[in-house]
Amino acid sequence: MEKKVKRIALLSGGGDCPGLNAVIRTITKTAIHKYGWEVIGYVYGYRGLYNNNYIELTEEKVENIYKEGGTILYSSNKDNLFDYLVDDGKGGKVKKDVSDVGVENLKKAGVDVLVVLGGDGTLTSARDFSRKGVNVIGVPKTMDNDLSSTDLTYGFISAMSVGTEFIDRLQTTAKSHHRVICCELMGRDAGWIALYAGLAGNAGVCLIPEIPFTIENIAKHIAKRDEQGLPYTVIAVAEGAKYADGTKVIGKIVEDSPDPVRYSGLAAKVADDLEKVIPNHEVRSVNPGHIIRGGDITPYDRILSIRFGVKACELIDEGLFGNVVTLHGENMDYTSLEEVIGDAKFGKQKRVDPNGELVRAAKAVGVCFGDE
Repeated sequence: MEKKVKRIALLSGGGDCPGLNAVIRTITKTAIHKYGWEVIGYVYGYRGLYNNNYIELTEEKVENIYKEGGTILYSSNKDNLFDYLVDDGKGGKVKKDVSDVGVENLKKAGVDVLVVLGGDGTLTSARDFSRKGVNVIGVPKTMDNDLSSTDLTYGFISAMSVGTEFIDRLQTTAKSHHRVICCELMGRDAGWIALYAGLAGNAGVCLIPEIPFTIENIAKHIAKRDEQGLPYTVIAVAEGAKYADGTKVIGKIVEDSPDPVRYSGLAAKVADDLEKVIPNHEVRSVNPGHIIRGGDITPYDRILSIRFGVKACELIDEGLFGNVVTLHGENMDYTSLEEVIGDAKFGKQKRVDPNGELVRAAKAVGVCFGDE
């Protein structure tokens, strides 16, 4: 007979994302209200699991976090317990597999199921804990919308909406001064946020990682807009976009992070390069950065977060461990952690199709991607 679930634990890892709190709230309320389970949350991601640092989660504690960005459990994108930095006993540091400590702490806390909210790095560790016999449920988290296993992730709509607002506001000042303004948006190596925000905000140019660009092509498009009586242009710039020669702009390298590259500064470089070839325009750049991660989340993401959280609890109740909650079409579904992380179809990053319907639609209404 399978052991009855009495206590579950939540953990959020990686960068924060709009909707994390809403999912934490939903899982907590559903677990307590519908199933009668106790709920705890490890703070600072896997670091909290290693240090056995957790808080009790109650309906009262989570009631009013339904629209807040961020995560009340905090997060870390550096702590992989299968390759964790610890003291070497000689005054230095060394990386070791300390995952057994995490497993033991789950037992000490009486945790029957670990629910992991995270992206591919965090879910990779979730898969590895599942292989060690831990009952794990994954809830995919990324505002970049780049996980192939699910059609949509909570947080994307909120981040894209804030990005759209920035571009909307830049339109009026660009038009007033006949300026070209480059707006850099997050998304790493996937162009979804910049593409959606750019289209929704009527950007004249969208630069995304999937379509290499040249300054000359952008300049030609700006000149064309000038001839059409549109002597201003707002450019949506995905932080991970690249020049046709492969050039990318890296803000810094974080050595102790599983994903050490931090993009930043591409919009500023594009602006500098453009000003050299279009002297009749002043060119500016802005970088909202982490602003698009924060603040209240959209009503759509609030609903989507409820759906993801309830489905996670249903998987627990049905004993379907080792799976990740996914959205396929209009239906909440699940995919195995093994597939999400390792399979060629699901494990690869979901990226914008340069020849896909959305790019074709953008080009049809005159949006330039810098490739022609």
